[in-house]
Amino acid sequence: MTISSSLNAGVAGLNANATRLATISDNIANSGTYGYKRADADFQSMVITNAAGAGVYSAGGVRATSNRMIDQRGALVGTSNALDIAISGRGMLPVVSAVNVSADGVGDGSMMMTTTGSFRSDSDGVLRTDSGLVLLGWPANSDGTIPVLPRDTVTGLRPVTINANQQAGDPTTAMKLGVNLPATSTATGSPGTTLPLSIEYFGNLGTSETLDVSFTPTVPATGSSNEWTMVITDSAQAGAVIGEYTLTFDDTRGSGGTLSSVTTVSGGVYNATDGTLALTVAGGPMSMKIGGLGDPNGLTQLSDSFAPTSITKNGSPVGNLTAVEIDENGFINATYDTGFTRRLYQIPLVDVPNLNGLVALNNQTYQISPDSGSFFLWDAGDGPTGSVVGYAREGSTTDVAAELTALIQTQRAYSSNAKVIQTVDEMLQETTNIKR
Repeated sequence: MTISSSLNAGVAGLNANATRLATISDNIANSGTYGYKRADADFQSMVITNAAGAGVYSAGGVRATSNRMIDQRGALVGTSNALDIAISGRGMLPVVSAVNVSADGVGDGSMMMTTTGSFRSDSDGVLRTDSGLVLLGWPANSDGTIPVLPRDTVTGLRPVTINANQQAGDPTTAMKLGVNLPATSTATGSPGTTLPLSIEYFGNLGTSETLDVSFTPTVPATGSSNEWTMVITDSAQAGAVIGEYTLTFDDTRGSGGTLSSVTTVSGGVYNATDGTLALTVAGGPMSMKIGGLGDPNGLTQLSDSFAPTSITKNGSPVGNLTAVEIDENGFINATYDTGFTRRLYQIPLVDVPNLNGLVALNNQTYQISPDSGSFFLWDAGDGPTGSVVGYAREGSTTDVAAELTALIQTQRAYSSNAKVIQTVDEMLQETTNIKR
């Protein structure tokens, strides 16, 4: 019995070290594989009898278990592709196999996770890797906001689709008007000439429209009125008046030249708190900032010159897509040749309580298992997750020097177990030689 147990223990040692050799060979073979997580083999002894003073001992041998060290992170390697994506810290990218993509999104069972990927648009504009992994994300609303969706299910996740030939416009919703009106125009004897100003803005369809603003001074019989009538018309509404206001300027030493009051005659109201007019153009509401009361950065009345000092606005005409990038918060943003930037998707980061409990699949992907726990979709940088890094890939976690050292140890251990089997064989031969 004792000799037989020694033989079995030697065979178990050969099998265990063969398992360890398999993990070492896999690690070395994938030392250059992006996102590869090294495998590790652990040995546990098997005890058949531990009775004290039994006088005999039976070898139980050894048992090998292999584990994928998914929680280990490789070094980030810079690349030239904007949609080469890696994670700086904990968390994984949600992906799905191209064969499981449908118009209705993906099912809970088909979602996989990976820590890095090189994504490019295919013929349909879907972002995928060469191995067929499709990136998943939450589509943004037209205003760039992300809808509120459940975080413990894949409901709402869609394949990220970006068409290279897409166009987009950005309607103007806000502008700032800085103009200096001549103080001499409101004095007695002034001709009271109306001063015109034309400002371009962009409609909902990217069309170029115009706000025509006229300033007419109030000329008193004596002295100076410091009062103007401002009328705003919209070319997109056939020149209809969308706002008329009476402007009165301060002439005191401390605040001379700044607005002292704004009276709404018609159109959107004036907000004295932030100095804005609530206008309504053909495409919808627009905020025009003319400055608060006493604010020298808005409309002013100084000296004898009429000069637009600062006119700024948002919006842009229709532009062609020029670049797509992902930021550290997981937002995929498109940039157009007009300088307009639009948010298209948010890529959440997937996390589970036990990363090493995930089921390892091909192409450095993983799936949920009972050992890993349930997944949760985090915003990048929130909770335990790290940030998203574009222009980067995660390198392999294999340490070649350490694996080669383990290879030498495994080889010696395998040879030693083989020597045990050889010795047991010789002892059994001696036993059979007792009977001649």
